[in-house]
Amino acid sequence: MRHFDAETVHRALDYPSTVGALRFAHAQGMMPQLNVSVFDDDQRDENKFISLFSWASGDVIAVKMVGVFPGNPALTPPQPSVQGLVALFDGRTGEALATCDGAALTFRKTAADSALGVDCLARADCEVLLVVGAGGLAPHVVEAHTSVRPSIREVLVWNRNPTKAEDLADRLRRQGKKASAAVELDKAVARADIVSCVTMATEPLIRGELLKPGTHVDLIGAYSPEMREADDETLRRAGRLFVDTRNNCDGSGDVAGPLAAGIISHETIVADLFDLCGGKHEGRRTRDEITVYKNVGGGHLDMFTARHLLARLT
Repeated sequence: MRHFDAETVHRALDYPSTVGALRFAHAQGMMPQLNVSVFDDDQRDENKFISLFSWASGDVIAVKMVGVFPGNPALTPPQPSVQGLVALFDGRTGEALATCDGAALTFRKTAADSALGVDCLARADCEVLLVVGAGGLAPHVVEAHTSVRPSIREVLVWNRNPTKAEDLADRLRRQGKKASAAVELDKAVARADIVSCVTMATEPLIRGELLKPGTHVDLIGAYSPEMREADDETLRRAGRLFVDTRNNCDGSGDVAGPLAAGIISHETIVADLFDLCGGKHEGRRTRDEITVYKNVGGGHLDMFTARHLLARLT
């Protein structure tokens, strides 16, 4: 059995091939058996440990064990807020095949998931990408989205802490991208062709009334009912919602909130990645349509990504 460290995971999981692998897996229509367990720290509710299990019969089994500890970056010395392992087993024999760094695979899987949503739903001529949030996932989102939309010529970064936004914009400029820190979020939202949110927000940041026609909204945070990244008007203007998976999608505040308010119904969730990649739904209908994609995540996505990683390295 082999172990792939974070550097190896990042090197092997380039975004063009990883997005392609996720597209292929969803086009096959194979939804594995899933199980998710979430454990909370009794003394610090924001700390969580998550176990995700995914079994594709006759193929592979993946088990992801990851901790989410938001206070870690403030420690001395600082530690990543997301740490863990992903283990991959043979689905026919149970043989242990590999383990890999869970945080690195999570970053790559999550960014590739949303990039596949962009490729399925965003206009082909998008030029301005706004990333809301400047944490560890944000640079991966920029890399992944620009890999599927090379038309993007400008990246805007907004963060509650302006210094973090400027630091990320500076990193992107050093990579040859035209990037800048957005001072006013509302003005940046009004300019963007793609708005991608990677935050821990508990109150909506994106005001739907400001979105210009044709914008694609990519919601990655808000993984619990108490969290929100976009307001009700965002869903009202879109009229339809796309998700990576319907499994537990209403566990996200960006779905649960509008459902509870009657802004959307379950029928509003018109397609997931299995539908989009399998050709069962056309996705965007018009140039001016506002599309909203909720990146819910799930153990099957970790499994698809880990399987691709193993194939790349054997």
